[in-house]
Amino acid sequence: MIARIWHGYTSKHNADIYENLLKKEIFPGIEKKNVKGYKGIQLLRRSLEPEVEFTTIMWFDSIESVKQFAGDDYESAYVPAKAREVLERFDARSIHCELRHNLQYDF
Repeated sequence: MIARIWHGYTSKHNADIYENLLKKEIFPGIEKKNVKGYKGIQLLRRSLEPEVEFTTIMWFDSIESVKQFAGDDYESAYVPAKAREVLERFDARSIHCELRHNLQYDF
């Protein structure tokens, strides 16, 4: 299992706007791509001064699945135009890590 990890930063004013954009448009749009091996996405939010950091963790079966989503330059960030309008800055490249152990409890 591969985790694709990315960070974006926005102003406190735009944080809720960006979060809603992710949940209502961008994440459903990713799902509609029907990428074989795409397993889901997690969204983390952290308040900083003076901005808000968002971290996304996408889950894939393999690097081949990541490439199906992102193309041959699979580390290149996927940031749609609407997201770029409200982000102050973001990682140009995503990192990819192999899941080596997973211990989960019910939330």
